[in-house]
Amino acid sequence: MVMDKMADKPALSALSRRSVLGAIGASLGAGVFFGGASSAFARSLLASADQFPGLTKVIHDYVAQRKVAGMLAAIGMGQSDPMVIAAGTHKLGGDNPVDIDTLWRLYSQTKPVTGMAIMMLIEDGLLKLDQPLADILPEFSDMRVLQDPEGPLEDTVPARTQITIRHLLTHTAGLGYSIVSKGPIQKAYFAKGITPGVVSRVPIPGFEAGMPVPDIATFSKNLASLPLVYEPGTRWSYSVSIDLLGYVVEVVSGLPLDAFLQKRMFDPLGMKDTYFQLPPERIKDFTDNYAPFKGALLPIDPADTSIYLDKPAFAFGGAGMIGSAADYDKFLTMLLGYGTLRGTAIMQPETVKLGISNLLPDTVNLEGSWIAGHAFGAGGRVGIGTADSPPGTFGWGGAAGTAAFVDTANGFRAGGYTQYMPAASYPFQADFAKYVYADMMQQMAVGERKISP
Repeated sequence: MVMDKMADKPALSALSRRSVLGAIGASLGAGVFFGGASSAFARSLLASADQFPGLTKVIHDYVAQRKVAGMLAAIGMGQSDPMVIAAGTHKLGGDNPVDIDTLWRLYSQTKPVTGMAIMMLIEDGLLKLDQPLADILPEFSDMRVLQDPEGPLEDTVPARTQITIRHLLTHTAGLGYSIVSKGPIQKAYFAKGITPGVVSRVPIPGFEAGMPVPDIATFSKNLASLPLVYEPGTRWSYSVSIDLLGYVVEVVSGLPLDAFLQKRMFDPLGMKDTYFQLPPERIKDFTDNYAPFKGALLPIDPADTSIYLDKPAFAFGGAGMIGSAADYDKFLTMLLGYGTLRGTAIMQPETVKLGISNLLPDTVNLEGSWIAGHAFGAGGRVGIGTADSPPGTFGWGGAAGTAAFVDTANGFRAGGYTQYMPAASYPFQADFAKYVYADMMQQMAVGERKISP
């Protein structure tokens, strides 16, 4: 599920806002998947990292070749603890090895988490999937749509359709994104601070920071004051919609997104290492972030002085989380358990099943989009049951090279973690699921040969 196709060693100028903040979906289209592999034998495949020689080699090669400082994979079956493959350190030349409690910049892996917060509110009866956004945020009552997505802001027509919660969850609301949009609308997003996400304290060539992001109420009003890029429900277009849903959570629940997640998800699931702002005492556990440049790694956000130490304008529901592989694995395990993590239930099974199913409007056009040939649910890509889009899969990735998904058809989950930007500099993120499935298929083949008459 690669979304920006860039050279393996991009020039530093390639560090555009699109390339560094764009959510890169977890590569679920591996071309292979397990039919009926959730047997005792399949479960045994996840018992040891020795069963993943290909992925293990990839991770160790990346570190040995100094492509990254550290890299880790966490893979688990059902509700069991994950097995971990790890190599490298928090920073180049450092002496703190990465492990399951290391903190990573998750960026757009935040989106499925926010998506499930919205599903909780739907379960509570406080929201409806096809409810107009204007019911909650009246500033979106009378939207207009650009005649040309890259055209003048004045050249608009009235929107024929109200934006709904479904539209926001699935990036079909017609909103823009400074990392994707072009022309006057992109400039307007920069000018009004509609740029939720942080990368570095230092200027990066090719990266336009724009005006500071305002508080979330102003963010919403600024966004509503600009025209839509597309008519709601007609196109899949990556956008700030999940960040806006963070404000929906606040208005409906009475709690800011981070407080809501802490109360309803993080605390009950024991996710003690997930933050929207890095506590100073956790600097020692945080990774450095790098930009690959001419065969070297340039530090763009060292942990000691990270921009994540600053309080954000609000909890960015689309790109704001940092956390450990252990914590994100708990979130994935909860999804795999349809709302339950090892006896702790935070959502009803039907709610999770709905959230990880295809929620795209019937009217949407996916042609040429990042998810063509797939489906989309509550903040993550959904498999539609083909070799390139395995059935029962749901996941997304982050701008610093991370990727995570669940496979409910086969009862396992997997997450890959490292820190480099842009994510398309290397194929790790795009091919992560491919590595996982390839090793599992190989072990299945070996097992079948052993038991054949």
